Amino acid sequence: MPLGAVQTGDPVTTLTPAPPKAPPSPQSLRIVILSYRSTPHVGGQGVYVDYVSRALVDLGHKVDVISGPPYPELDARVNLIQLPSLDLYAQPHNGHFSLRWKHLLSPTDTYEYFGHLAGRFVEPFTFGQRAYAYLKSHRNDYDVVLDNQTLSHGTSRIEHDLKIPMVTVIHHPITADRRLALEAAPDWKHRWLIRQWYGFHKMQIKVAQKAGQIVCPSLSTKNNVVEEFEVDQNKICPIRLGVDRTIFKPASQLTRRSNRLITTASADVPLKGLPYLIHAYNMLLKQHPDLELVVIGKLRDGPAKDLINELELNDRIEFKSGLTRAELAREFQTATLAITPSLYEGFGLPAAEAMSCGTAVVVTDGGSLPEVAGNAGVVVPRADAQALAIEIDDILVSPDRRTELETACLKRAETHFDWSTIAPLYIEQFERAIAKC
Repeated sequence: MPLGAVQTGDPVTTLTPAPPKAPPSPQSLRIVILSYRSTPHVGGQGVYVDYVSRALVDLGHKVDVISGPPYPELDARVNLIQLPSLDLYAQPHNGHFSLRWKHLLSPTDTYEYFGHLAGRFVEPFTFGQRAYAYLKSHRNDYDVVLDNQTLSHGTSRIEHDLKIPMVTVIHHPITADRRLALEAAPDWKHRWLIRQWYGFHKMQIKVAQKAGQIVCPSLSTKNNVVEEFEVDQNKICPIRLGVDRTIFKPASQLTRRSNRLITTASADVPLKGLPYLIHAYNMLLKQHPDLELVVIGKLRDGPAKDLINELELNDRIEFKSGLTRAELAREFQTATLAITPSLYEGFGLPAAEAMSCGTAVVVTDGGSLPEVAGNAGVVVPRADAQALAIEIDDILVSPDRRTELETACLKRAETHFDWSTIAPLYIEQFERAIAKC
């Protein structure tokens, strides 16, 4: 195996409690999903909300999604309940001039504005307060709550004060993002800003420790949550994610390129590892001058943009954003290789989507990515641009090996990333949570 490559297999306010209810039929659960921001265009959690809600409806359950802005794009059978916020990040002035007298009448609005002004990310806390207020008056409308990593004091009160059964999803511990951001910070000022931004991690740790039942997308994430959040491992159940295999599938009518790399980077943050791929791409151009790199995401100010300018690659790397799911699938279906250079991932949904399209994937050993790739994709050490370049080069010059990888990736996707087999595992967790109440 080429230098640096590693192949891995599968790692295998107190209220009077609501009147007791008889356990509902498995075919008629009333499920509410909480998600503080849920558009699929700002990250994988928004995609997850659509996927899991659709899969649960397919099983015959009633599903509502309670979300703050930006709101999700959902199946028509899923009911969306919007909980408006100040939505400060969407303002052209970054929300600094959004405060109105009426907001001072709301402790939550006031906290959101001044917390934002102080450089803190307060959306999980404020959404949790609003979700608690909503469910306090709708406590008998639902049999179970699925919290999409809000992990706030408000969601904890939903579980422990309102006594609504809850399953909490932790995609990965936010401490990983915080640690990597601090390591990459160039000076003390940036480190101070990062600590301000990630100040909510202490709240999430406390809430996770009190949560009755937790689902995470991988064994790696479970281990990280146990270690970094100090959560009892016995209440964490790993359930992998699936993809929409009606869209992410091979397309025989399309021609796959022989010189195009594709990656997904929803944000230019250290965790995503995009600069390492850019360095590797720059190395590869010496032997493959016609090689293309497509990045699904927006080019924003940050380390990746600075590096692209430094290496004079502005005309070589193409950024694409705002794609529909079908358009994204087409990008995977025509790419030579899909690369995930992340330093850490709680799962790695783009790699699973690419594999479902029959595209060969190269991922790092960051977090759960080896679990996604299994023995089908190629795994290289994280933060190692040279190892990444060596592996990509070997595949580019070996069409037969690439074909073998494509076949293996598609086979794994067909058996591992199908929501029809994954969603029933959530129902088992819901029924356990209901039985405990």
